[in-house]
Amino acid sequence: MKRATQKNRQGPDTGSQYRSALFPTSPAQARVARAYIAQLSVARTYPRSIVTTVEPFKHFYPAEAEHQNFMARNPTYPYIVANDRPKVEALKRQFPAVWRS
Repeated sequence: MKRATQKNRQGPDTGSQYRSALFPTSPAQARVARAYIAQLSVARTYPRSIVTTVEPFKHFYPAEAEHQNFMARNPTYPYIVANDRPKVEALKRQFPAVWRS
């Protein structure tokens, strides 16, 4: 079953910082994003409404140093093992032709 986006949530993580949002860097990107969300909504691709927002791009802030390459540096961290590792492995299996380590 396809899962819809969740408002202010990504799996076990909650809060507005986990919202599903796109930050296009041009008007053309914003148009394409809005059109695609509309297309998916009309097609009822997901059982619930798509909550992804299209918001103006303002700034990019790199994560703090301790968060950079966190999964590679902490492969046995419980959150990584339970939540991220299975998703990465699924991507490797689903897209082997384009996967890069």
